[in-house]
Amino acid sequence: MKKSQDSNTLFDVESIRKDFPILSRSVNGKPLIYFDNAATSQTPQQVIDVIVDYYSNYNSNIHRGVHTLSQEATDKYEDARQITQKHFNALHSHEIVFTSGTTHSINLVANGFASLLTKSDTVLVSALEHHSNIVPWQMLCEKTKATLKVIPMTQDGALDMDAYDTLLLLNPKLVFVNHISNALGTINPIEEMIQKAHKVGAAILIDGAQACPHIKPDVQALDVDFYVTSGHKMCGPTGVGILYAKESWLHKLPPYQGGGEMISEVTFEETTYAGLPHKFEAGTPNICGGIAFGAAINYMNSIGFDTIASYEHELLEYATRKMNTIEGMKIYGPKENKTSVISFNIKGIHAYDLGTIIDKLGIAIRTGQHCAQPIMDFFGISGTARASFSFYNTKQEIDVFVEGIKRAAMMLH
Repeated sequence: MKKSQDSNTLFDVESIRKDFPILSRSVNGKPLIYFDNAATSQTPQQVIDVIVDYYSNYNSNIHRGVHTLSQEATDKYEDARQITQKHFNALHSHEIVFTSGTTHSINLVANGFASLLTKSDTVLVSALEHHSNIVPWQMLCEKTKATLKVIPMTQDGALDMDAYDTLLLLNPKLVFVNHISNALGTINPIEEMIQKAHKVGAAILIDGAQACPHIKPDVQALDVDFYVTSGHKMCGPTGVGILYAKESWLHKLPPYQGGGEMISEVTFEETTYAGLPHKFEAGTPNICGGIAFGAAINYMNSIGFDTIASYEHELLEYATRKMNTIEGMKIYGPKENKTSVISFNIKGIHAYDLGTIIDKLGIAIRTGQHCAQPIMDFFGISGTARASFSFYNTKQEIDVFVEGIKRAAMMLH
């Protein structure tokens, strides 16, 4: 067991696994080995209980009612906002906007900048992005006629920082980059990128969907303008996420959607908007999701992010050593400065076929382009198999996984 640096609890993986009901099930007659955590993490009983409690005891719409259930739901929802504010160290709770997830958060910002950019402006996006941090900016540039430039990547799966410096000479208005690549696990130097962007007057948005399960970002220390993530990557439910934005930017951006909750006064002649963060939260939100997201953040903090990162790094190194003994193995991305993701191919075997066969052994991995087609095009491949580990996975599971790959390779060769 390990003692966390940011928690007084001890880390015992076997005890922690008992918190996750799904880890005790079988798939195709074999014990489930879940290595698709970069797509969606699993949910502990402590969070499931919060979801059940909401629908069993105080299911009600929020902010609108004087009755007891509405007040209870409102208090719990706003408590979750404060939990999120504290976790990310936002200066104000109203700098946390609840959304349906990372994609929604990015589109909210992109929509807001549609009225702030012109055809003479340039925006930068990195070559390592998920499609969710590419397509909205392409759509924004189509609307505004602004120019989209790409920060290139290197053969080892990192960003070309010299090229970034050169692109900053264009004085871009906006920069978009993920904290960690979902396809390769690359940890990008966002502190340096944020500082350099600000020196040329650019705002910067960080896609933290892949980072937040492993790292505890401090948005004030980063001095980031926008930071986005999803609950379902952090042991929470799907359909909920957050946009952190500096208060000054939230005042500048127009509302993303119109409707109830985001208004102050409505007449047929004119509508005025509510204060922050409600200006960006039109309609009935995912109330239960927001509350459960707060519970998931509390759960992960009870384990401790230093402990999580340390243990997952052990899993990454162990799996990498084991997998590199397999004939024909090719692992993509950096050897260092990465999180617990291994994107790989085996010579002569299609990733889809490999994933299908090891699923019969109860092993869940992701195959394909991982919504990162430009990365696959860069390497000249159709896709990869991807194993992604979480703090509830074990070295014993990795052993079974490696043997499963060997077995599949024998069948497919």
